[in-house]
Amino acid sequence: MRITCVGGGPAGLYFAILMKERGAEHEITVFERDPAGTTYGWGVTLWADLLRKLDDTDPQSARHISDSAFRWQGQLVHVQGNHPIHLGGSGFSISRQRMLDILTKRAIDLGVQVRFETEIARPSQLPESDLIVACDGVNSRLRRLHADRFKTDVDVGRNKYIWLGTSTVFNPFTYAFVETDAGWIWFYGYGFSSEASTCVVECSPETWAGLGFDRLGIEESISLLERTFERYLHGRPLMVQKRDAGRMPWLNYQTVTNRRWHNDDIVLMGDAAHTTHFSIGSGTRLAVEDAIGLAAKLQEHEDLESALEAYTRERKAALLQPRRRARYSARWFENIPRYIDLGAQQFGTLLARRDRFSRLLAHMPPRAYYRLYQVARRFEVLRTLRSWLSSRPRLSRPGGG
Repeated sequence: MRITCVGGGPAGLYFAILMKERGAEHEITVFERDPAGTTYGWGVTLWADLLRKLDDTDPQSARHISDSAFRWQGQLVHVQGNHPIHLGGSGFSISRQRMLDILTKRAIDLGVQVRFETEIARPSQLPESDLIVACDGVNSRLRRLHADRFKTDVDVGRNKYIWLGTSTVFNPFTYAFVETDAGWIWFYGYGFSSEASTCVVECSPETWAGLGFDRLGIEESISLLERTFERYLHGRPLMVQKRDAGRMPWLNYQTVTNRRWHNDDIVLMGDAAHTTHFSIGSGTRLAVEDAIGLAAKLQEHEDLESALEAYTRERKAALLQPRRRARYSARWFENIPRYIDLGAQQFGTLLARRDRFSRLLAHMPPRAYYRLYQVARRFEVLRTLRSWLSSRPRLSRPGGG
């Protein structure tokens, strides 16, 4: 096949790798708008299940990614300088640039053509192809050209957020909530190397405007954020990638869905096809799983249309749970004032389980919901204990005849 990937992120590169591994005769070109060695983003989260899937599909890439990954253990929650709340959990992170470097080298070594600094605005710029993979991000140009055919829907979130970097190394994964005169503002921080961390700052639009971020320039904004989170940054600076000179890249999260994932010879992948709120940390995992899924379906089906239909069905089904979790998580953070005055243990529990709550949470007092959760948890423990006891072999009585 002649395959063109528009977008040199993890999804496009990994798909190219898998297709080239399964058929050296495939002619594959990846177009990336940015120069080699540059990317927008700091660190990305990985999970043990993704690392296993990478090892199953391309052990060489998996080994290099695992060797470069930073492991964080546990979660730490700070609320206005009070005694921190410790939560469980663990995960992996890696510099986005490091991951792209690993995948780019692997793709090139396999014979994939990777062309940097090439902006693709329309299909006519592309070479003749049997398949065009649009993996050019949330604002995919190829998708927007055919939005009516893909039946794209974009839901814009309420809160403001920004991706920053810092030389403070957060391990464990850290949340810090600070109350200001304009309302609550918080960050999620996680290390991605022994020298740096990602720091995602979020707040309501009222707090954002009240603190003046709608008027402040880059240096003033960074200075204000550093003062706000000073005790948690330990005197280390925050860093911003200046893509627009003089303007802080604050965003509102866009939840992208598409009723159709392919149109003729164009198929969507990664953020071009779907997004899930950053607070559940699954964007890279789901994008790479798209790549694995599409490569597998193209191998299983001789007919391209059948392969793309099967890919769409499989990936849409796989996204049902992550989308639900992301929706609950985003909604929880949009309603921080409802939970922030709870006791430390209650707040920590609701934070840890925010992406698994039912719709009841939006309509019940948080303390009542917490008590309901505690009752449900006791019943779950009892069910688990009863199941364990019933599975144990019974000891025969001594004696008898």
